[in-house]
Amino acid sequence: MTGLNNKKNINKIQRYLDKNYPNVECELNFTNNLELLIAVLLSAQCKDEYVNRATVNLFRDFKTIDDYAEASVNDIEEYIRSLGLYKAKSKNIKLLAEMLRDNYNYIIPTTREELIKLPGVGRKTANVVMSVGFDIPTIAVDTHVERISKRLGLAEDKDTPLTVEKKLMSIFPKKNWSKIHHQLIHFGRYKCKAKKPECLNCELKDICKYNKLGD
Repeated sequence: MTGLNNKKNINKIQRYLDKNYPNVECELNFTNNLELLIAVLLSAQCKDEYVNRATVNLFRDFKTIDDYAEASVNDIEEYIRSLGLYKAKSKNIKLLAEMLRDNYNYIIPTTREELIKLPGVGRKTANVVMSVGFDIPTIAVDTHVERISKRLGLAEDKDTPLTVEKKLMSIFPKKNWSKIHHQLIHFGRYKCKAKKPECLNCELKDICKYNKLGD
């Protein structure tokens, strides 16, 4: 029986996460929602720590939507050259800023439907911005959340990220969605890693599919 259908397992997972990751938050550095939006866009296929290094100077020199919209793509590239996919990300940042200026009157949208219209913004990025920036309960499924959900039986191996998101939202109370998102990320990033997860002293190893495969 998977965690999806086993309330005992679900409660055990929640207790473990609450004990070990009680007050975790987004690890990207930002001071406003424009910076958050850009930082999350930059974090695609890239570690948060690398993004934070790159955005120190980017956010120092680019303060407003106009700063990004009026810059050349090459100007933006110079700040994020150390990040993966920096050329595409630089182009999207400029186009995103132009769209915020021309179509949204300099206001960052608060709904997923509008956020995903912005260049470079997919469902995961939109969910993070809604949750972290606007305190709207969502669960953003990145590689960590997807991996942990499948290992712990909260989702099936064949499930798409969208299916995983929907299953997690059906399992956990809406008031906990944003919290569980960050807890699963931290668990996956620092404990239940993609390679060499720390299974030996993990309190969830008895319900973990990965650990059982290794037995």
